[in-house]
Amino acid sequence: MELRHSVRIVNDHGMHARPCHAVATLALSFTSEIEVAFRGRRANGKSILELMTLGACQDDELEVVARGADARAAVDALVALVGRGFGEL
Repeated sequence: MELRHSVRIVNDHGMHARPCHAVATLALSFTSEIEVAFRGRRANGKSILELMTLGACQDDELEVVARGADARAAVDALVALVGRGFGEL
């Protein structure tokens, strides 16, 4: 199963090291393959370094994509994390 969902970055500093760490840590708790897409580029959602290369900022829109048995839970959890500002608000 593959699921996709778009979410807008709401924290002030976008996808810097701390939010990338939060995304990767959460993504690693799922068995599904997880990608985060931004402006035509894709990053492995379980890799802090790949996520940082996206360069996404406040108000940019990310697409979270998950493939696997727990894809729904993974997408829901990651979209919620981004929507909460990665805990920085």
